[in-house]
Amino acid sequence: MQNSKKLCSLAVILTERDNVAVAAADLPAGTQIFEELFLREAIPQAQKFSLQEIRKGEPVIRYGVTIGYATQDICAGVQVTQFMLRVPPTPSLESLRYAVNVRPTEELPLPPVTTWEGYPNREGPAGTRNLLGIITSVQCVAGVVRRVEERIRRDLLPKYPGVDDVCVITHSYGCGVAIKAREAYIPIRAIRNIIRHPNFGGEFILIGLGCEKLTFDMLLEPEEITSENCLYLQDCEGHEAAEKAIMELAEQKLRILNKRKRQTLPLSQLLIGMQCGGSDSLSGVSANPAAGYASDLLVRGGATVLFSEVTEVRDGVQFLAERCVSEEVGHKLAEQMKWYDDYLEAGGVDRDANPTPGNKKGGLANIAEKAMGSIAKSGTAPIIDVLEPAEKPEKRGLIYAATPASDIVCGPSQAASGIGLQVFMTGRGTPYGLNVCPVIKICSRNEMKKRWFDMIDISAGDILTGKKTIEEVGTEIFREILEVASGRKIPYSDQYGYHNDMCFFNPAPIT
Repeated sequence: MQNSKKLCSLAVILTERDNVAVAAADLPAGTQIFEELFLREAIPQAQKFSLQEIRKGEPVIRYGVTIGYATQDICAGVQVTQFMLRVPPTPSLESLRYAVNVRPTEELPLPPVTTWEGYPNREGPAGTRNLLGIITSVQCVAGVVRRVEERIRRDLLPKYPGVDDVCVITHSYGCGVAIKAREAYIPIRAIRNIIRHPNFGGEFILIGLGCEKLTFDMLLEPEEITSENCLYLQDCEGHEAAEKAIMELAEQKLRILNKRKRQTLPLSQLLIGMQCGGSDSLSGVSANPAAGYASDLLVRGGATVLFSEVTEVRDGVQFLAERCVSEEVGHKLAEQMKWYDDYLEAGGVDRDANPTPGNKKGGLANIAEKAMGSIAKSGTAPIIDVLEPAEKPEKRGLIYAATPASDIVCGPSQAASGIGLQVFMTGRGTPYGLNVCPVIKICSRNEMKKRWFDMIDISAGDILTGKKTIEEVGTEIFREILEVASGRKIPYSDQYGYHNDMCFFNPAPIT
């Protein structure tokens, strides 16, 4: 979907069809919007107000699409809240049109830079960091591994300055689960793929207990199950012996990793993810479209970009289907939407269970409105493939990676797909971060940046004031991505060690 917006210093009107606008700042009652339109009440920043009279049952239109139907008569110049809207029907998956609005890659904007400094790997994308990866096969061993993590960071890392850090991946899977259940392949694939993350340089340590259901052979190839890579704690005599064994394995791996060096690489060796969370109604106007422009620059330069969050694209799936490069890719997109529709229905909810109280406080009335802003972060590039959760890409370009919309589940899913960096847009603010790869946070409003001046990396708020264009902020984000990916800049989440748990998606039963 093209984002053809009109901006003024007071409010944002996205298309000529829209009958609501969004306040760019707090607007007092009586504010004149147009010659014939005065606000009847105060409108807080990011909240919608009506541009004309909207009768009960008529569509409420933003982004040029219906985001709901009025449940009452709405006067011009009043705030339009979630309680005034009925959510529109879910877009049909049966009538999607595929590959009818595919923008050729060569028509995307040219990137100002086409190289970066990364760690090449034997296969797959290059690393943005040089990390010692220690992964658990079961939650039972997490306490031991986290304690050893502190010892490694204190006693071993200073001896190996070429290694950025130790990265411990713990999770809640591994035992007490139906390991052969129909959907169990999803969390197993996520753990299997995170072991092979590009930032680990092909090296890893896998720690298990010894009696869990998730055995090493489910995660590794036979030749990988060696005493240099794997350890069961039940084979150790006491906690000191267990910690010593992990420390010895860590030092062996650190000697190898310390030899890795950054090299100048083409953008084709870079894989990043786009995600948004804590969104407001301005996210789809400033932060997300700017990130989408950065995505277009990356794709034109040869990089691979993943965007995700099934429930947050479901109401805009028709626009994504048109951008799929073929019917085959389009059908894969529809299949992922259908799987998630069934998953939500089995849980007794629909896609409108997604918006949070914070989203609504930030002006997002329902999932239809939220989705239209969310897909803006995908830019305008052609969609060349669709992935299942935690699946690794095999093509280069813009890819839809189907994941839950939850920040703390989407992030680990994209990480398991191999992203070396994530760009995270927010309107309400979040300290979210990942230990396996850096996260750059972009906010939608300058007010958010002012409040969290040392937690938000870039503000897209100047788009709202008219001081900068989407293209200018998008180029700023693009340059920030390369600075962080190349190790020349550290985002705030890494500076403070604000790293979320790895909550891998598990739709399978727990026994």
